[in-house]
Amino acid sequence: QVQLVESGGGLVQAGGSLRLSCDVSFSTFTILAMGWYRQAPGKERELVAAISSGGSTEYADSVKGRFTISRDYAKSTLHLQMNSLKPEDTAMYFCAAGRAPYLLLHEKDYDYWGQGTQVTVSS
Repeated sequence: QVQLVESGGGLVQAGGSLRLSCDVSFSTFTILAMGWYRQAPGKERELVAAISSGGSTEYADSVKGRFTISRDYAKSTLHLQMNSLKPEDTAMYFCAAGRAPYLLLHEKDYDYWGQGTQVTVSS
């Protein structure tokens, strides 16, 4: 069983930065594909960024150049560095894991989900 626990959300002004973390309790973190999703009120959950077991990454167009996904293999932790935040980035952010070594770009491909951490960006 894989457990995911997100942290690092909060309230920040537009233009500010936040760093989200996701602690992964799984003995073989290295074989998991990981991703960050977000869901704003009244909207569908959307992929923000994904990373393969080997470190390949993919980003939503709306966050390219502002967000960076990374993984710490020693600590079994996933991060999302968010810079130049905008009010439209306000959402609940979820960490997800899938039992595959390659990039996973579709929600249905992920097997495990965290409870989420709220990010609110004020204008």
